[in-house]
Amino acid sequence: MGTGRTPGVPRNAAAARDAVVRLLQERFCGLGGEGPADVVVADALLVTSELVTNAVRHGGGLTGFTTEITDEGLLLTVSDASTQPPVTTERDPSVAPVGGYGWPLVHRLAKRVSVTYLPDGKHIVALVALT
Repeated sequence: MGTGRTPGVPRNAAAARDAVVRLLQERFCGLGGEGPADVVVADALLVTSELVTNAVRHGGGLTGFTTEITDEGLLLTVSDASTQPPVTTERDPSVAPVGGYGWPLVHRLAKRVSVTYLPDGKHIVALVALT
């Protein structure tokens, strides 16, 4: 019986975070403490969680996920099945709403964020500096 998932695509945000941790460990293992600071890793994992969770909850499902370390940092590409842009909700400061903080948080923590629209969905690419 099939899982309904695309091979290589994490099943949830926790699995995506695990993939990022593995990549960082492989890249920086054995460098004598020369890896990114804990707060930088936490930022990268938070961006990963937000993008994957948004793809699952609002984007019609996660259809692709890749990670790469470049000279500029961690490059995350998250694809989903929606052609709709991510939404930033206007807030009434007197009300404490649930949710709606992910997209602004991704922009705050990432060095660069871009969205590419496709006929069957979109790719969101976020670059998180590792220094």
